[in-house]
Amino acid sequence: MSLSAAPPAGAASLTRIADFGNNPTGLQMHLYVPNGAKAHPAILLALHGCQGSGPYLYSSTDFAGLADRYGFVVIYPSTNPGGSCWDVSSDQALTRGGGSDPVGLMSMITYVERHYGGNPDAVYVTGESSGGMMTNVMLADYPDVFKAGAAFMGVPYHCFYTGTVRGWNGPCAGGQVSLSGQQWGDLVRRAYPGYTGPRPRVQLWHGTADPILNHRDLGEEAKQWSNVLGVDRTPPTSDTPAADWNRTRYTDRSGTTQVETYSIAGAGHQLPVQGTPMAAYAVHFMGLDRSR
Repeated sequence: MSLSAAPPAGAASLTRIADFGNNPTGLQMHLYVPNGAKAHPAILLALHGCQGSGPYLYSSTDFAGLADRYGFVVIYPSTNPGGSCWDVSSDQALTRGGGSDPVGLMSMITYVERHYGGNPDAVYVTGESSGGMMTNVMLADYPDVFKAGAAFMGVPYHCFYTGTVRGWNGPCAGGQVSLSGQQWGDLVRRAYPGYTGPRPRVQLWHGTADPILNHRDLGEEAKQWSNVLGVDRTPPTSDTPAADWNRTRYTDRSGTTQVETYSIAGAGHQLPVQGTPMAAYAVHFMGLDRSR
């Protein structure tokens, strides 16, 4: 598979949406609708890292250019207060409908479905750093909403738990929290008790030289989601699709990749790197590049 980086975004621009529904933490919402958006476009929720913002993620990654190419829309939320990390550490955030940031993020998705014709059967999520952590949280809290997600430089769902809003979990950041796949999977299943429906496919990225969130967290994420998706007992396959990219795939019995990890040799806390095919690989995994 040959995937090139996206061209610069065209004439469409980022739009601020002030009132989008239930928003307990006062998040901000920006939306990118490409000029060539489909009539009922897929929706990508794209989440910034600590010290970032939605407009910063828009300008510093290739997702908007890919939206131009493939006709999906991108929601770029911003935390409140500005530049803060996402809440991935409180009981509210780690429970479906429990409150905090995830509830506001869900309101943004519902708004796009209602006001822009967004396709509720084609909703996806990605993010970097704290946004990668929140990607895992959203997939755990709302497995019935998302079809797939791609987390860059994240940690497993619930790994960052402190019981406080936007707490910092040093052992998790340092890659010192290790559980079995079953234990990690049980935590995900607890986010939405009683749910037995399909679960979103998951792609995970991490640099081996990340000084902020340890590369060991990639292995813990892989254990978690391969257990949740029932492929933890399936021997994975590995390859090198690009220089310094080590990819591992866990497939189900039909041969569909359910969990895919990318370990980027020598990379620090900088993924996805703009101008490389990283964002395009994420878009491809999620299925956002299907023919118009």
